[in-house]
This record gives sequence, structure tokens and C-alpha cells, in this order.
Amino acid sequence: MAEIRNFTLNFGPAHPAAHGVLRLVLEMDGEVIVRADPHVGLLHRGTEKLAESKPYNQSIGYMDRLDYVSMMCNEHGYVLAIEKLLGVEPPLRAQYIRVMFDEVTRILNHLMWIGAHGLDVGAMTMFLYAFREREDLIDAYEAVSGSRMHATYYRPGGVGRDLPDSMPKYEVSRWRNEKDVRRLNSNREGSLLDFLEDFTRRFPACVDEYETLLTDNRIWKQRLVGIGVVAPERALQLGLSGPMLRGSGVEWDLRKKQPYEVYDRLDFAIPVGVNGDSYDRYLVRMEEMRQSNDIIRQCIEWLRANPGPVMLEGHKITPPHRVDMKQDMEALIQHFKLMTEGYSLPVGEVYAAIEHPKGEFGCYLVSDGANKPYRLKIRAPGFAHLSAMDEMVRGHMLADVVTVIGTQDIVFGEVDR
Repeated sequence: MAEIRNFTLNFGPAHPAAHGVLRLVLEMDGEVIVRADPHVGLLHRGTEKLAESKPYNQSIGYMDRLDYVSMMCNEHGYVLAIEKLLGVEPPLRAQYIRVMFDEVTRILNHLMWIGAHGLDVGAMTMFLYAFREREDLIDAYEAVSGSRMHATYYRPGGVGRDLPDSMPKYEVSRWRNEKDVRRLNSNREGSLLDFLEDFTRRFPACVDEYETLLTDNRIWKQRLVGIGVVAPERALQLGLSGPMLRGSGVEWDLRKKQPYEVYDRLDFAIPVGVNGDSYDRYLVRMEEMRQSNDIIRQCIEWLRANPGPVMLEGHKITPPHRVDMKQDMEALIQHFKLMTEGYSLPVGEVYAAIEHPKGEFGCYLVSDGANKPYRLKIRAPGFAHLSAMDEMVRGHMLADVVTVIGTQDIVFGEVDR
């Protein structure tokens, strides 16, 4: 008899969302995985270390680049930590705007996830459907911040600017005739809130379309059902959070359990799985998109009825108005000092966490009284999820590794901080 022994397989470094930075060393018994060893560090950018050498307000842009699919949610965790240590609370309108964009970001994230996850297990069409809706939400990002991805829109004390009264419009070009432009601009005639309201009306039907493509699809279920099962107790022990934890049947959501901003004023449900497998996590995220859609609609109603400031007055941590800066020497000096030196936080330490689309995203901030952090530690959900990889794929086939990577919804910017 030939001697049969396990062999080691190098898987990666490659993955659509991890553009060549996730390397798994798999110990295989034929086609079955005996052990999986994730090698991280191939993207390491030292975000936490860089933040120690910059004034607090200059690190907000770094947060966008951690999980580059959930940009504003990363900013939110960091900005909340600064506000907690300063003991300030942004105006109510700013809190509603933040919550609205958190949920816009949650839908953006889940659309990217379902597109990439579909591609991972061979469902090509899903990718094209998901990007159609993402484009609208990215336009909302651009309207409010000037950037399609890295917005740097949340600031300590509020948000960068109020919501715009008009949306950017398509123009006639050699690619688009007048009829096309009129159709594309039909929902862009009003303000950003009108544009988002139109989106919330259309979006539930889009989620139904995704479910028609996948939920009862025989191949999709064969690839996901029973794959990467995590028991509820084990999910808690592994430090899983977000849809990974709720998919295992644990009803834990920081928006309900430790409400921040105005989540306690809003009406929404927490979807929970039953079996703790990849299919349940898929169903949880699909329902989360519907719930986020409802939250956005509630925020739009409130924001329409309640104009007001979106930034704290008193320019210790917030810049003066642009008009004042052009006319008043003191305002110009204040702006210059704020942008170059920033502001000092009181001595102390603080932890602030939000319910990020991928799980619990927290910032642990230590201040020694200077204008830059003494230490910043980011609690990224993806890092804990990746550490569960070995346990989730053990005993499965090689092809199931891809499904588990997809169901974890990993983005490497936050893993290799």
C-alpha cells in the first residue's frame, strides 16, 4: 500500500476583496482541510502608529482607508471616541445625518459583499445587480463630501457640512444623448434628501430581485447551507460580532444594546439566524439591508422637518465659517491654528464602539494631554473573524474555503491596520 500523508497547500495570496494580501496555508488530507493557517501582514500600513504622529483631526481621513467599503462608519467610531473624551455632543441634526449615512454605508457594504460573495461561489449576475444600486449611494457620498469613497465627512462636534440642496446631474455627451440624460436626471431634480427618498422607495424591490436570484437557487444553497457552522456559545468565545454573531442566533447589536447617536429614537428590528451557517449569515445581511432602508427613510422625515446647525459653535474644535474667515483676521488665525496644530484632549483613556456593517468597530484612545494620541488601538471586526478561519473550514473541502472567506466579509485594510 502506498503511504498516504497530508500535504500543505499555499492558498493565495489572492482574494477579490483582499486584492492579493490574504495568504492561507492549508494542510490537506486529499480534498479535505485538516488545518488552515491565515498569514496576515502583507498589507500592513501602520495606521495606528501613524495616528500617534498626527493631530487628532488629521487622522480622520486614515479611518476611511481601513475598511474601504464602509468608509463613514470607520470615521464614526474614531470621532465618537474623541467626543467622548472631550465630553461634547454634536447637534441633533448632525446626529441624524450621521445615522442616515451609517445606514447608507451599511447598504453599500452589504451590496459589495453580496456581489463579491456571489462571484466567489460562481454567481456572476449578482455582481452586476449589486453595483447598479451602489452607484446611487456613492453619488450621495459624492454630493455630501466631494469624494466617492474616502469622505472625511464626520468631524468631532458634528459633520463637515449640511446636506446639499441639489444633486450633481448628468450632461449630454457623445456617450449619452438628451433622452438618456433626461431619464438619468429624473430623480436628481431635488435635494439630496429627495434623491435618497427616491432610492428608499426603489430599493426594497431591488432586494427582492437579489433574493429571487439567490435565496432558493439550488447551486447557491448547495454552496452555503451547512458550511462554516459556528455555535452561538462558540461565536461569543471567538469574539465574533455583527452578522457573523447574529447569524449564529445571538441577538447582539450595539445600536439596540448600547445605543449611540439617535438610534434609540428609531424603529428597526435585529435579524437573527438559526443554524449559524453561511446561508443564515446571507439571510441576516439581506434583511439588514431592508432594515437600513427603513432607518434611512425615518431619518429623511426628521431631517426634512428639523433644520438646524450641523456643527458645534465655538471654534475650539470646529473651524470658523468660510465667510467669517474671508473677513475676520481672528477667524483666519483660528482656522490656521486648528488645521495645523489641532486641539488637545484631556488626559485619560476612552473606548467608543459602533455597530459597523461587519461587526463591532471600536477605537481605544489614550491621551496624555497633547494634540495627538498617545496611543490609538482599533478593534476591527475582520481581525477577530479571520482568527476563526481555521475552526470554520476544518473538515470542509478546498472549494468551501472561498465560501467561508466570502461569508466572513473580510476587508484587509482593517485586518492589517
